[in-house]
Amino acid sequence: MCGLTGFIASNRTCRSEDARKMADTLTSRGPDDVGVWLDEACGVALAHRRLSVVELSAAGHQPMSSASGRYVIVFNGEIYNHLDLRRDLAQRAPQQWRGHSDTETLLACIAAWGIAATLTRTVGMFALALWDRDERSLTLARDRLGEKPLYYGWQGEAFVFGSELKALAAHPAWRGAVDRDALALYMPTFYWRAAEIAALAPQTPPDDASAIEQLDRHLRAAVAGQMVADVPLGAFLSGGVDSSTIVALMQAQSAQPVRTFSIGFAEGDYDEAVHAKAVAAHLGAQHSEWYVTPRDALDVIPRLAEMYDEPFGDSSQIPTHLVSAMARRQVTVSLSGDGGDELFGGYNRYFWGRSIWRRIGPWPRGLRQAAGGAALALSPTAWDRLGRMLPRRWRQPMFGDRVHKLAGVIDVANTDELYRRLVSQHREPESLVIGAHEAPLWADVQAAEFARSPRGADFTERMMFHDLVGYLSDDILAKVDRAAMAVSLETRVPLLDHRVVEFAWSLPLSLKIRDGQGKWLLRQVLYRYVPRELIERPKQGFGVPLDLWLRGPLRDWAEALLDEARLRQEGLLHPAPIRRKWEEHLSGRRNWQYWLWNVLMFQAWRERWL
Repeated sequence: MCGLTGFIASNRTCRSEDARKMADTLTSRGPDDVGVWLDEACGVALAHRRLSVVELSAAGHQPMSSASGRYVIVFNGEIYNHLDLRRDLAQRAPQQWRGHSDTETLLACIAAWGIAATLTRTVGMFALALWDRDERSLTLARDRLGEKPLYYGWQGEAFVFGSELKALAAHPAWRGAVDRDALALYMPTFYWRAAEIAALAPQTPPDDASAIEQLDRHLRAAVAGQMVADVPLGAFLSGGVDSSTIVALMQAQSAQPVRTFSIGFAEGDYDEAVHAKAVAAHLGAQHSEWYVTPRDALDVIPRLAEMYDEPFGDSSQIPTHLVSAMARRQVTVSLSGDGGDELFGGYNRYFWGRSIWRRIGPWPRGLRQAAGGAALALSPTAWDRLGRMLPRRWRQPMFGDRVHKLAGVIDVANTDELYRRLVSQHREPESLVIGAHEAPLWADVQAAEFARSPRGADFTERMMFHDLVGYLSDDILAKVDRAAMAVSLETRVPLLDHRVVEFAWSLPLSLKIRDGQGKWLLRQVLYRYVPRELIERPKQGFGVPLDLWLRGPLRDWAEALLDEARLRQEGLLHPAPIRRKWEEHLSGRRNWQYWLWNVLMFQAWRERWL
């Protein structure tokens, strides 16, 4: 894992010190080496910060030129099948290799096959910038599912790009400002499209035993490929289905105990560390855990705006960074279980959404609105007390918040509006941001295309696809990448091997959601390695007790950012709804932790960057 950056200056002003300054903002992504390359005649600069994972010698230095000198590349990521690609090249003509880095392999493939054909053959996660000295053209490319970040845009007469926004901000032409509508950018050319893969009708459904065997085989291959490294390697382990499956398959293919890492909380509703420890013990992993305190969170929060470069409102960024920091003390690479929910139907909304609509759809909207108001009359705390009276199998963490969430969606007009409400913190963002209109999202464009396909007629599959192209790439993967790269830890995601993704979308929904439970097929693979009783329990997100912390140790920090006079002076957010929700939260009448966290992260970002 590394950091890349660079620019093309239309006025041919190209200075190595500018490129080096941009690269040095990415030191945490690549603490081991730095390089700058210029084509002064064309005004092109490429720069790179290296985290040495494969090929630790100078043979892996970047920017790297092809053997002919035609191509120069800066590359961030890993090509897991690069040795297979080398064998394919050898069948065409003998190759003279300088080392064994995947970057060198990629350059040789591009020289032989071209950039588009090369990318279609890759298995991996990456972002790259390739300069063709003959054609005088720059190509930017990113992996299929967006595991690795890549930002780009014009600033004055310079086209700038980089792994993080802070690299772009270091260019002398940078002029930062808030775009109130935050219009989304999108790539013009695709070598793999999720909408095309997902829209295909499911193949003839395999029987259960065959499907389990095929998924086991695909996952074993993906995990094995991602365990290749010249540095120490481990895995995050929460004790849930996804991470436990990855660790189980790692341990099944390793002669040594796999190093695993988890964090816990003294607040029991949020603590999964005990489950992770039990899974690790069963598998024989070398396990480490860290119980997080409010003080640990306070130490992280001032760094979040610097880590993410833009407002990022997922509070699980805190434990993700903390577990990354813990893992980095022992390893340089960590595998994670991200992607299982989106591919195999793990989120509660996938089976709750269908169930909710089946029950409320026939009701008149007026009646539904009245029912929602009645549910909101009781505080989440009161609902929590009632929830403890339910049979054990129906109990849910944060039951009161879930009831309020349901009350907030009960008056929707259709299933697409229901999904939007389920995943949104702000029902009407325009009422919060002064003078703005909610911007279209690139994920919405892809989701609309998928909805027109035969599979798109199914509400659950539409939700899963939208999460795959939106929530996964824009939230989950961004969160993990920035949190881990801040401590120079490379993360890898075997469940997002594109062959696993394609296999998952070839399956009918009945192999994913069954008997009111998600990830049926993935669970069956896991039960080959871990007893069912160590896994079966209500789903918990990777959260923190933010509601309690905002009323306690984080209160002063939050109060300063939400000060009414400050909000009025800044002129971007309406103070009234913010102050009302903050006061309701402090009183305990409502739990607005996630709504408030979005505002707080924007305010912290604004304080740091503007």
